[in-house]
Amino acid sequence: MSRYGISTKVSFLGGHFGRLAIAGGLAAALGFFWLATTAEAAVDKELQFVLNTFSFLIWGCLVMWMCAGFTMLESGSVRTKNVSMICLKNMGLYAIAGIMYFFIGYNLMYVDVGSVIGSFTPFYGPTGEEIALLSADDTAKAAATEAVLKSSGYATMSDWFFQMVFVATTASIVSGTLAERVRLWTFFVFIILLTGVIYPIVGAWTWGGGWLGAMGFKDFAGSTIVHSTGGWAALAGAIVVGARRGKFRADGSVKATPPSNIPIVTLGVFILWFGWFGFNGGSQLALGGATDAVAISHILVNTNLAGGAGFLVALVIERPLLGRVDLMAGLNGALAGLVAITAGPDFASHYWAVIIGAIGGGICVAGLRLLEILKVDDVVGAIPVHLFAGIWGTLATCIVAGGNFGVQLLGVVAIGVYVFAVSWVVWMVLRQLMGVRVSLSVEELGQDAGELGIEAYPEFVVMPDPDDADEVRGSG
Repeated sequence: MSRYGISTKVSFLGGHFGRLAIAGGLAAALGFFWLATTAEAAVDKELQFVLNTFSFLIWGCLVMWMCAGFTMLESGSVRTKNVSMICLKNMGLYAIAGIMYFFIGYNLMYVDVGSVIGSFTPFYGPTGEEIALLSADDTAKAAATEAVLKSSGYATMSDWFFQMVFVATTASIVSGTLAERVRLWTFFVFIILLTGVIYPIVGAWTWGGGWLGAMGFKDFAGSTIVHSTGGWAALAGAIVVGARRGKFRADGSVKATPPSNIPIVTLGVFILWFGWFGFNGGSQLALGGATDAVAISHILVNTNLAGGAGFLVALVIERPLLGRVDLMAGLNGALAGLVAITAGPDFASHYWAVIIGAIGGGICVAGLRLLEILKVDDVVGAIPVHLFAGIWGTLATCIVAGGNFGVQLLGVVAIGVYVFAVSWVVWMVLRQLMGVRVSLSVEELGQDAGELGIEAYPEFVVMPDPDDADEVRGSG
């Protein structure tokens, strides 16, 4: 074989192997890229799972902190002789809300919901995949993690926790309205039914995918589902329990009952405002990408703008409507603005948040005056804040948040009729079985000393109210 022939063959073989090497290198690179992409996708999926779960828990903690805000608001609004009872009721209602929502409420609201109600199956817990992940050894962790990621985009109980704290908010609304005269255990029995059955059925109709949700009813974070539900329940209770003795005089005048601790009331409103960022921001229900991050930013800004506008408008119109400059009216105006924006804070035209919140604040002040005319005693002004402003906010979604007016109005009416009617019946039954209000002597002395045997401010001497003393003497 000639030298030329050998070199030619070598050249041919070299080129052939070179092409094979290049092809193999490309295949290896593509394979590596595919593996890297797959691994990156898995990491992204797990990261989204972690972020979604973490957001549910953190937002839920902010909403839970609102219970402290309600406690401070109510404690400062009542007379000092009833402060300990307020603290006990608010701690109790939070505990009841968590237990009842675990036993039955969540399932009624979200599990196997038809058009009206979900499952009556007791208890709620993590998925089988999540339990397997927690019990898996190191060799089985990867497969167990993959199974969890395929089953859901967040940890099951993180969603339960976030939904549960909303129930406690609904219950807190009732507490403030009926302060200073409702019996402790009667109140707790009502809260059991409210958090275990009444509220979850409203949730099933809407967020749970029931008949209102199927029609397109929009309530992003609960202007009606949470706030108006609490407001309707509180209104029914206020009618059945009645006003505090002496609040509305025979001549038609209203006895002033100023807050006992202004700084505590103001602190309570700030805590509620702070918690509202979790209330509305968390209702995005995800934090898995840039879209969610931008949406939450808009929601928080709209929430803040609405609260500020509600406060300022209430401050301006309270003297013409109430005949006085009223700090409580201004603070409630801020809360009403926050309630109003809650049904639809997910829009980018921020000036509308100012308008919606401002109208909410005005409605609140007008509502305070209306309750005085109707002689409905609402100690903290919860009904105008949560019910009246909640109705407005639900209808206001039709402006920029995509609500259909007919569907929104139907939802407001249906939920209002259901919650008020059922709550009124429950309060009436409780009045017959247990009694709903404290005795005259306990109301005069205060629930702290009369029912608990403990005073919130023991170093102070509680001076008797002359009007109460005259009423007690006259009732003998």
